[in-house]
Amino acid sequence: MSALLMKTRIAVTVFVGAIIAANLLVAEFGPWFSPINAFVLIGLDLSLRDWLHDKWRDQLWRMGLLIASAGALSWLLNPAAGRVAVASTVAFTLAATFDALAYHRLIDRGWLARVNGSNLVGAGVDSIAFPLIAFGLFPGVAAVVALQFAAKACGGFVWSLALNPWRARVPTRN
Repeated sequence: MSALLMKTRIAVTVFVGAIIAANLLVAEFGPWFSPINAFVLIGLDLSLRDWLHDKWRDQLWRMGLLIASAGALSWLLNPAAGRVAVASTVAFTLAATFDALAYHRLIDRGWLARVNGSNLVGAGVDSIAFPLIAFGLFPGVAAVVALQFAAKACGGFVWSLALNPWRARVPTRN
């Protein structure tokens, strides 16, 4: 197995696992736990999405399949997390779409500029869509949205730095 194929499989597994973990944790602990998830798990997923974007340029439909699979697995593991799983799937699909558009617009920049620029767009979309779909309007929703955005942007930055050396050692195509 090539190094690129192995790294892609690891990235896919981590991407799906992080979404599932984030869904189950926020279903268990509620919206106030989501900024922690946002920094650790969603920041990771935003940066991994961009890493996978480089690998799957002609097959970005795969990202939609991963997002839908993570939502379905979250629900199967805990049916009580159904609303969170649906919210996550919708929010991540929207965020991934806007993230991909931003990433592509930044294609002539270096990887760290592309990933962090697109992460800001994806974090913004996800931070608004997820809590509103998962929990509706509730007292403090604006604070949760703001905290999630800041946590996703900061977490994405940290993860982009961590992934950069890993990414740089392999070619960009499968």
